[in-house]
Amino acid sequence: MTTLLKTYAAAIVAFCILDFTWIGFVAKGLYNKQMGHLLRPDVQWGAAVLFYLIYVAAIVILCVQPAVEKHSAVRAVALGAVFGLAAYAAFDLTGLALLKDFPAKIAYIDLAWGTCLTSAVSYAAYRASITFAG
Repeated sequence: MTTLLKTYAAAIVAFCILDFTWIGFVAKGLYNKQMGHLLRPDVQWGAAVLFYLIYVAAIVILCVQPAVEKHSAVRAVALGAVFGLAAYAAFDLTGLALLKDFPAKIAYIDLAWGTCLTSAVSYAAYRASITFAG
């Protein structure tokens, strides 16, 4: 398996551990309280899995690879933060702009979460890539 595929796999593991912990434990009550009226009773797993696969691929390509090329963990963290903020803003700010009763509190918390999550996953994947490259 190539270093890039190993890095992608490590990034998926890191992302899933962090995001499932956030969604399933840390913020579950908050999301239910603030967005219960908007949430589906059943998760559409195909869409969720596709998001994870695409988003993590973008992290590896746009945040991790440039950091590996520059041998800079700081670059991985910074690019991850910027990418996470921009990506989560696409959802949250669109939700605020277009959806009735979309809670501003959730949008701002989610923006912070997306920034931190993507930055942390970028760092973890960067470290994994350096390890795999030898």
